[in-house]
Amino acid sequence: MFWKGVIGYLPANIVQGVVGLLSLIAFTRLLTPEAYGAYALAFSASGLVYTLSFTWLEAAMARFYMRQVEDEAVPVHFATIYRTFWILALVVPAASVLVLWLLPISGSLKFAIGAGLVTIPVRSLAKLAQEHRRAAGRVTASAALDMGQTAGAFAIGAGLAVVGGGGASPLLGAGLAAAACLPFVLPEDLGKAAAGRFDPALAKTYAHYGVPVSLSLILALALASTDRFMLAAFLDEASVGAYHAGYSLSSRTLDVLFIWLGAAGGPACIAALEQGGRGALERAAREQASLMVLICLPAAVGLALVSRPLADVMIGEGLRDAAARVTPWIAASGFFAGITTYYLHTAFTLGRQTRLLLAAMAIPAAANFALTFILIPRFGLDGAVWATTASYAVGAAASWAMGRRVMPLPLPWTTIGRTALACAGMTLAVSLIPSFGGAVELFAKAGVGMLAYAALILALDGAGARTRCGQLVRALHAKTA
Repeated sequence: MFWKGVIGYLPANIVQGVVGLLSLIAFTRLLTPEAYGAYALAFSASGLVYTLSFTWLEAAMARFYMRQVEDEAVPVHFATIYRTFWILALVVPAASVLVLWLLPISGSLKFAIGAGLVTIPVRSLAKLAQEHRRAAGRVTASAALDMGQTAGAFAIGAGLAVVGGGGASPLLGAGLAAAACLPFVLPEDLGKAAAGRFDPALAKTYAHYGVPVSLSLILALALASTDRFMLAAFLDEASVGAYHAGYSLSSRTLDVLFIWLGAAGGPACIAALEQGGRGALERAAREQASLMVLICLPAAVGLALVSRPLADVMIGEGLRDAAARVTPWIAASGFFAGITTYYLHTAFTLGRQTRLLLAAMAIPAAANFALTFILIPRFGLDGAVWATTASYAVGAAASWAMGRRVMPLPLPWTTIGRTALACAGMTLAVSLIPSFGGAVELFAKAGVGMLAYAALILALDGAGARTRCGQLVRALHAKTA
């Protein structure tokens, strides 16, 4: 199931990667630094409301779908989730907009945050449909829904930015794209819900499991956004925009890789545990972790190595210098965050001990709040990235230590060591290329780095890469023969 997901979700993650880069190119040029900063703050604020209100239902859809299939209770599962959703969809946006109306902030920022708030229910509906298909192993349908939303959000958001939508443009684009996708997926899900009945006991079980997940994600968002609000308080919105541009350049690239592997690995681990027990889970988890390290560690190192030419190519001139300074640190943060969220935290969801997940996230969130409060007033943007990287590293260590008490997941130390050696060789090779700027430097360093890493990791047989390539070559040779 894992490799089916890895292959099936690859097109969706290619689209996400391409659109993510195009979004940086477009929005850092179409929006002023102040408008881009307003978008960054609105993105963080609406994300906090969304996560607190609706993600616990999405988590319950993902975790319990397979169990309800086994118990032949799918209609009750859907009815319980969707009827709870409609209640939240009526209450949450209205209350959020009322609070926003009372806040003493600028009109442009208020409009951007409002755009994010009013699109929350439609985005959550699309996410529920996607989680249903992902949990059911319907990779093609889940990937198609993801690609439609991703590409549509960029196209609509860019169009709105061109006509003067300001910082609200990307958020409105995401909401409108989700709404356009719903007619293709929502009738099936609502049909299943109509065939069942609301089960209060089941809703309580889902809340018991999902609310701590939501609260832990709130802490994750606080960890990712505290620095932006601190920068806005101590500096200005333009500084927030510059920081967000560099942050997005690194974290978005790594997020695409981790989301891809996590989308395949999460359901595979759940299925392995439910159907094969601890032994099957350990094999599936080791395979997932090895591939994550093999792909994502060199990606993080590579981003740090090409931060300056990458910013020259991708980021608008007004935000470029700060983005180049931020990128290497956020690349390290993104690696720690991805491994924590998409692998180490699986221990808590598999063991259904989501309250410990909340405790695990409280540690880096508290560290980040304290460090940003101390470092940003003194060091500005540099203080923000130092605090972020240190906090994510602490969070990874805490999650690993606590997760071992719930559902021990293996760490592939041999793969980690060999991948680190290959990354060191890649760094040496890239350092030999002079810094002459722009796209030429970017492609030269990226090309040399990828070739050096590929050669070294094959020589070292990291995660069995050489063995797998040999098996693939022999299989292709046998077919052609």
